[in-house]
Amino acid sequence: MSHQLGVNQNQVFKLVLTGGPCGGKTTGQSRLCSFFETIGWKVFRVPECATVLMSGGVKWMEMNDNDIFQFQENLIKCMMQIEKTYCELAQMSTKNCLIICDRGIMDATAYMKPEQWEEMKMKNGWNEIELRDNRYNQVIHMVTAAKGAEKFYSTEHAVRYESPDVARNLDDMASQAWVGHPYYDVIDNSTDFEAKLIRMISTVTDRLGMDFRERLNVNSKKRKFLVRELPSLEAIDMAASAETKGYPQFQDFDVVHDYLATPGQKTQARIRKRGQNGNWTYTHTIRRYLQNNESAETKMHITSRDYTNLLAQIDEKHQTIYKTRRCFLWNDQYYQMDLYKEPCQERCKGLILLETYSTIPAMEPLDLPSFLDIVKEVTGDPYYSMYNLSSKVWLQNTKGKATVSHDSIPNEVANGDVHQEATSNGDHDETNGDINGLR
Repeated sequence: MSHQLGVNQNQVFKLVLTGGPCGGKTTGQSRLCSFFETIGWKVFRVPECATVLMSGGVKWMEMNDNDIFQFQENLIKCMMQIEKTYCELAQMSTKNCLIICDRGIMDATAYMKPEQWEEMKMKNGWNEIELRDNRYNQVIHMVTAAKGAEKFYSTEHAVRYESPDVARNLDDMASQAWVGHPYYDVIDNSTDFEAKLIRMISTVTDRLGMDFRERLNVNSKKRKFLVRELPSLEAIDMAASAETKGYPQFQDFDVVHDYLATPGQKTQARIRKRGQNGNWTYTHTIRRYLQNNESAETKMHITSRDYTNLLAQIDEKHQTIYKTRRCFLWNDQYYQMDLYKEPCQERCKGLILLETYSTIPAMEPLDLPSFLDIVKEVTGDPYYSMYNLSSKVWLQNTKGKATVSHDSIPNEVANGDVHQEATSNGDHDETNGDINGLR
């Protein structure tokens, strides 16, 4: 299936995320969505129809062969209609569109006997060239954690009950179902989970002919910088007249973060809403800290209703964070700038943090936007961790003396009552999600 053009000559790219249980499809879908929305694309997320139906009371073990045949036939027809709805919306959009399908038509064949599938194709006049090769631009198979990352395999899912052995078998069947697609990529567990997701996003941008190699390099690290203030229009004009690049085109998003109460220190949870012009996307992130400084994180898109319900679980030790998130490209490098807004802690007033990803190590020279007044690099500095910036404990510890010029790190950091920010791709801070699309 070649890249389609909509009625407004916009690109429409239809992608399938498939794989065995606990392979990273849910988190991968979220990261892809964040990444492409940040670069100006419209993203449609086609839900997994099987999960929708089975969460309504369908139990696989209670069905005989005839039941399975009827269920799978109706499931495929349901998938076709839902996909058609999203494709028609994408065709009419004025933006380039990415359609992410949580599993595709061929995944249904992994749960049928070969003779059942042959009978179903004949009954409905279907053929695999149309259903597999011509229907989707790309298929990405996310290998189950039960293959090579067993310690991360979990059944903490609404309808997941498979043992690791069953998960491996289902993974094999799902992968076999898509063999033959002209653009079929398998993302295994040969790296850690963060690198796995980066590799997944890279395969999509590569198929689209986008050059994001620097940003999506597995050795790329987040770097964070403190900005003194936004440049004035006059300063921007002067910079432009001096034959240097002025303020580039940008996208602004309203972002609201809240940390949720959790039963212990080994789990962190937060919710986020992010939008433009009153249109919002909602995300729920749960991070579990494991042994050997490792962690596992699940990030899920949620509904407005889910978001409202989760607000009842807000951690009273943390204050809501309000930001304007400004995203732009400068000298082929992607940047995200967070402008903290009131109401906020005193130390957040006027705070502006610039972030990017680079393979150049922290504290080594980096070509930064010339139109910004950069105070210093704060990569890895716990004072500028979003978790700590939202913490009300800081105000208690500093006895109301938390206001700073941001030109130097306050002595309170040395007290140890902070949440240390990691400097790798796997840090806890949500902000790396919109830079690399990885949170």
